[in-house]
Amino acid sequence: MTVGTLETNLVGAGLRIGIVQARFNEDVCHGLLSACLAELHHLGVADEDILHVTVPGALEIPLALQKMADTEQFDALIALGAVIRGETYHFELISNESGAGITRVGLDFGIPIANAVLTTENDEQAEARMAIKGADAARVAVEMANLAIALEELADTTEDE
Repeated sequence: MTVGTLETNLVGAGLRIGIVQARFNEDVCHGLLSACLAELHHLGVADEDILHVTVPGALEIPLALQKMADTEQFDALIALGAVIRGETYHFELISNESGAGITRVGLDFGIPIANAVLTTENDEQAEARMAIKGADAARVAVEMANLAIALEELADTTEDE
């Protein structure tokens, strides 16, 4: 038996990427965005192929992603936000619901979504993770967009045979 392999592809040229960024915890979210955009550019994604929108907070991210996915204009989407623990149960609610909503949009629309919504205990943890997670989200989006395209092409080839 021969095992086929689709190699990791981090070439972003020609990919159309949508970014939804929460404004709550603004400094951290700006750090996430800055790192994400720098890595997208490093991977070859052109400015004109990136659409960036903002929403009030993490709970609003899934709806914006859903509307963007519904346009069928994007190869991948990126969710950027920060939920930092406070003194109430609100942290768990926001973290769980935003994460579930982001996952649901990706599965419902069959589009890769890189989830870079930080969930941290405090501001220091969020600030320590924002650059790493922002850049990581860009790599995940490009890699998964290329994988989805390759698998679609593979399916088309198989159907033609």
